Amino acid sequence: MRVHQVYARKNAIWPFTVVGRPPQEDTSFGKLIHEITGDAIPNEIPGLKEVHAVDASGVHPLLLAVGSERYTPYNPAAQPSELLTIANHILGTGQLSLAKFLWITGGDDAPHAHDVEAFFRYMLERIQPTRDIHFHTHTSIDTLDYSGTSLNQGSKVVFAAYGPPVRTLDNRLPEVLGALNARWVMPGVAAIKGLAFTNYTSAAEEMEQLNQLLSPHLEALKHLPLIVIADDPHEVSATLNNFLWITFTRCNPSHDMYGVQPSVEYKHWGCNGPILIDARIKPHHAPVLEKDPEIENRINRFFTGNGPLAGWG
Repeated sequence: MRVHQVYARKNAIWPFTVVGRPPQEDTSFGKLIHEITGDAIPNEIPGLKEVHAVDASGVHPLLLAVGSERYTPYNPAAQPSELLTIANHILGTGQLSLAKFLWITGGDDAPHAHDVEAFFRYMLERIQPTRDIHFHTHTSIDTLDYSGTSLNQGSKVVFAAYGPPVRTLDNRLPEVLGALNARWVMPGVAAIKGLAFTNYTSAAEEMEQLNQLLSPHLEALKHLPLIVIADDPHEVSATLNNFLWITFTRCNPSHDMYGVQPSVEYKHWGCNGPILIDARIKPHHAPVLEKDPEIENRINRFFTGNGPLAGWG
């Protein structure tokens, strides 16, 4: 295609899209894209059944996927194998490559990727933190992701879990978290309060102190595989969407993920206890978008009472 002329109407009203915490205008675009591309996914990426770029997390920070495990049909798979091949294909494919956190599982009983809470429950029942966490460091990330080390630069992580459950999930907080202003988020997930983030040197020291505190209590923590460190754990736990937004937009995996009793074995990082995600606001993050009540009221009047857009808001 060759463009010879571009025309513009005089005094035109130009359309624009606001990018911020969902739902925004692009939320409807995302739903449409999922609907259009759903049937094409298995043809594009062999073994992949379903993907879900989670709008509540800002779309690109979190991708959930369901795949297949068929490498050894003569021997029931005991750990992710084909799922890792699929994960690499996902991270090398178009817009899917922008994913920062990729959670992938398989199995005939795996829930749909769009059932976010059921998907997390299924994954957290099966994930083995010593084996199932795979980092990609010093790589490209989405331009609008401010969690990285500089523009378009950061890291990614793949959580790949497969097989029978290895734990049941707690619906209550272990007593050891009582002094940490902890809040229960969902089965298997808790949020605790951290000090205000200053720098990564201090953060590493604080996470090591947390490791020392929790390490003697692995038995009590065995039903809690994920702990989020936040500025306000009450906010994280208030809604599922709050958990998704705060946890996955404010974390650069290589820099902001820790674990209880961490270890490196043949260059593979893992941990014996819960995974720790530092989701505190960092100095290099974009400031939180605060609504202006005056402007909000001026807009809302069009959608209420006898306003010209009443019933459409």
